[in-house]
Amino acid sequence: MLSLQLVFLAVLSGGDYVEALQEHALFHVIQISSFVNQSWAQNQGSGWLNELQTHGWESKTGRIIYLYTWSKGHFSDEELMTLEQLFHFYLSGLTRDIQEYARQLQFMYPFVIQVTAGCELDSRDTTKDFFWVAYQGSDFLSLQNMSWVPAPEGGSRAERVCSVINHYDGFKETVDKLVRDICPRFALGLLDAAKLYLQRQVRPVVWLSSSPILGSAQQLLICHVSGFYPKPIWVMWMRGDQELPGTQRDVLPNADGTWYLRVILNVDAEEAVGLSCQVRHSSLGGQKIILYWGHHPSMNLTLLILIIPLMLPVVLALWLKKRW
Repeated sequence: MLSLQLVFLAVLSGGDYVEALQEHALFHVIQISSFVNQSWAQNQGSGWLNELQTHGWESKTGRIIYLYTWSKGHFSDEELMTLEQLFHFYLSGLTRDIQEYARQLQFMYPFVIQVTAGCELDSRDTTKDFFWVAYQGSDFLSLQNMSWVPAPEGGSRAERVCSVINHYDGFKETVDKLVRDICPRFALGLLDAAKLYLQRQVRPVVWLSSSPILGSAQQLLICHVSGFYPKPIWVMWMRGDQELPGTQRDVLPNADGTWYLRVILNVDAEEAVGLSCQVRHSSLGGQKIILYWGHHPSMNLTLLILIIPLMLPVVLALWLKKRW
């Protein structure tokens, strides 16, 4: 995976985030099916365009939740209704079959089945579909060329499951239609409908904090960068023009679709003053944000800022008195 710096340099050199998505777009659905006992199961689902969640699944009503106004893509209401029915047929059939064969297949309650399914699109108009199944968090089986294939981690249990479900042609055909036919058409329309949203630019908010390291003369300096979009960004602790090594980076999504990043630097306490955190992002129009650690307004400047508003009425009164 490219580092954040390399991704950001691609943006600076003329790369465009939306064009990058069009070069390689991934739409996938994540399904989590929890089986508590032979009569109770719950299915949770979500849809994702690359790293952005675009859909949810209402398990009680069996309806798709559209998280954005453009989440329907270019599908008509009739096509979306058919899609919901296919999902309902798939989930109900999967739940029924697993509960029926759980004892035979040695599935011990409670257990969790996880599915990742979708399609990858690229600029050459080629697609790659996938359907992967995990059991209790480990790879279990996948659909390949209209046949269920056990994963090596699944062992003999996965082999037995594949030998059973490979006889259900209707189920395989439903899954194949979803990932091979419907997914690419839906993903292309979704990407086009989301273009304006994906092209937006949101400026980051930056602040600094620190945390002492117990039993050490060192401290952690933390540069927080939040609320930025798109995701590619360059953030670095600096001493003058020198980039400081040893930084740690954690990138997390915000609820509003923007991103949060923190860059942590381990440094001796006496060497912290004068360090700066520098941020570059496409929303800054070629500029950068620089925050210096340990730089605070002087006491004289602080007093001046406080005194000026208090003195203004007095000065104004004296001026009016002299004028009249």
